[in-house]
Amino acid sequence: MSQRIVLIGAGSSNFGLGTVGDLFKNKAFEGSHIVLHDINPFALKRVHDVASKHIAEHQLPFTVSASIDRKEALQGATFVVISIEVGGRFELWDQDWQIPLRYGIRQIYGENGGPGGLFHSLRIVPPILAICEDIQAICPEAFVFNFSNPMSRICTTVTRKFPDLKFVGLCHEIASLPEFLPQILDTPLSNIAFRAGGLNHFSVLLEVSYKDSGKDAYPDVRAKAPAFFASMPERMAAEEDWFVRDTPDEIKQRYAALGLAQPKPWPERDLFRVILEEFGYMPITTDSHFGEYVQWAHAVVDHQAILDFYRSYQLWCTLNSVADRVEGTDEGWTIAKIMAGIVEDARYEEPAVNVPNAGFIANLPQDIVVEVPGTVDKDGIHGVCMGSLPKGIAGLLSNQYAVHDLTAEAILTGSKKAALQALLLDPVVHSYHAAKETLDTMIAVQNKYLGYLR
Repeated sequence: MSQRIVLIGAGSSNFGLGTVGDLFKNKAFEGSHIVLHDINPFALKRVHDVASKHIAEHQLPFTVSASIDRKEALQGATFVVISIEVGGRFELWDQDWQIPLRYGIRQIYGENGGPGGLFHSLRIVPPILAICEDIQAICPEAFVFNFSNPMSRICTTVTRKFPDLKFVGLCHEIASLPEFLPQILDTPLSNIAFRAGGLNHFSVLLEVSYKDSGKDAYPDVRAKAPAFFASMPERMAAEEDWFVRDTPDEIKQRYAALGLAQPKPWPERDLFRVILEEFGYMPITTDSHFGEYVQWAHAVVDHQAILDFYRSYQLWCTLNSVADRVEGTDEGWTIAKIMAGIVEDARYEEPAVNVPNAGFIANLPQDIVVEVPGTVDKDGIHGVCMGSLPKGIAGLLSNQYAVHDLTAEAILTGSKKAALQALLLDPVVHSYHAAKETLDTMIAVQNKYLGYLR
């Protein structure tokens, strides 16, 4: 069935060409028109040229166009996928991370949680709201998917401003479970049933069982996972092989050239290990993400491993920015499958979607976006009820509600006071004066993006 699929932020080779590549592989979209949109005309043209050439060379039943005019691009859209960043990604992320540290706020990373997550949100959510305003006016029946971070704060703010949009957040972090669980449990993925839940980048494996026997597999996860991760000294190299498509030896050479530490046991998983051992549940992501939300993470994590992750991610982005191939990505694999599920009324369960908490997690507030499994059918995506989280995990996550609530308020009202309150309620922030000085400095340094706060 022919669809009009709009990719916003398509000038990114990883997102644009990756998602296009996955759409090309899926028969559900044959005959569809893909619209590429980006504010960077040069990057947009490059992605459009590569995609058009691929269609012609392989005689694919697709058409593709490109437009820097968002309103034009959205005309008649049935699906809209958003994956954008604002400004110089790493320059601004460095400020999000380092400026709070200057005032003694011990955040371990600066993308999604903590003060860095606030400033990232204050910067990126307004343009996403503008995109959603156009969608509401031009193609209100379209299914809208967001890949941008900070996922939870973006989705919470958007769904408050535009509650009628079919807006869902998607993240590839859940892919760690299909990767690791078969190795930990020594059984094929086809024999494992699992579900996870929480907040994006702050989610845990909640239940896991063997399909052949119906037996609860969590006791085996708790018993075997620590040794599994501790015995992986080449884990970081293996991950970077996925990033840059080089051999582990070539990756180690890149590490050495950049002055990065060599891979070692439990890379970026010291907090992960504590959560598993002391709370009894396995995080689905690494310390750099999970630890942004935990006030005592600074004393637990391997800071060098997190820095190495950050630098290797910069390397990956640099290499992919010059990619000239139409390939799939984690994001594309997920979004193509989900959109096909809607088109074909597949009625299957997607392991992680970000949706407003309409009772899906009973002991978290209902007006925050949560990450839970979701069923996919012709009407879209519907969250799965997970009951109540374990008390300890619920306690960790509950600390974030007021922070996300006030982040949304600060953005929607332009309130500097609400932004300061969001900082003061963040468990990572230790000092009123540090919070106030950090906010004032960030508004001055990033005034182009944060100057709307009054």
